[in-house]
Amino acid sequence: METQGLEWLLVPVRRLASWGAAGAMVFGGVVPYVPQYRDIRRSQNAEGFSTYVCLVLLVANILRILFWFGRRFESPLLWQSIIMIITMLLMLKLCTEVRVSNELNIKRRSFAAADSKDEEIKAPPKRSYLDFDLNYFWHWSKFTDYVQCVLTFTGVTGYITYLWLDSSLFVETLGFLAVFTEAMLGVPQLYRNYHNRSTEGMSVKMVLMWTSGDTFKTVYFILNQAPFQFSICGLLQVFVDIAILLQVYLYSSYPQKPVSHPAHPASAKAL
Repeated sequence: METQGLEWLLVPVRRLASWGAAGAMVFGGVVPYVPQYRDIRRSQNAEGFSTYVCLVLLVANILRILFWFGRRFESPLLWQSIIMIITMLLMLKLCTEVRVSNELNIKRRSFAAADSKDEEIKAPPKRSYLDFDLNYFWHWSKFTDYVQCVLTFTGVTGYITYLWLDSSLFVETLGFLAVFTEAMLGVPQLYRNYHNRSTEGMSVKMVLMWTSGDTFKTVYFILNQAPFQFSICGLLQVFVDIAILLQVYLYSSYPQKPVSHPAHPASAKAL
């Protein structure tokens, strides 16, 4: 009788724990970007954040959604991808607005310093997705250009997936590419920190949340027997997160002078 009573109590507890884990999977991935979003909005400076992080996550989550059509996995992972895509678009919108505004302000200050009253203040040159200039890829002047690029990528990959959906090899490869791309999430930030010899402008809270979230996610994959690609690439993500945290320690304990690089058109790109 006592055993039955205990079982009656454990069932709803397990169900609540399952719902809690699913909710953490759906929304936990976007939590690390809240402090970074607030920092950029408050400081009006997006230099410390790599928008290529947004590119990596957009590609990874679009591919993961397409993978779902070929091999159904848990719904929380599907919803996580949808929420992450929306979040990354919001991050891109803010970063683009801040960067363009700052470029215009610098232009105004340079004219004011030169006391060029007779000259008109010209806006910075506009860079568009439709220019097809690889030197400024993912460094465009309007948020709509990013949206066009994302829609184009989704349409092309979606059509290819539709044609090859019956091929198990293609579907498994698609799944691997999705999670491997996501596993490379921290690499742009890792490179940017190395390039600048500094982690200034990067939210340490964001990286700490990355690490805790990726650890939780990897354990979730293993316990729920998700496709093997998820578990392997989850472990890789954790290693990259730890490498970034080591950069935070090294560059704060042993400050280094930024390395100067020769100016060229591609140098305007912020990784």
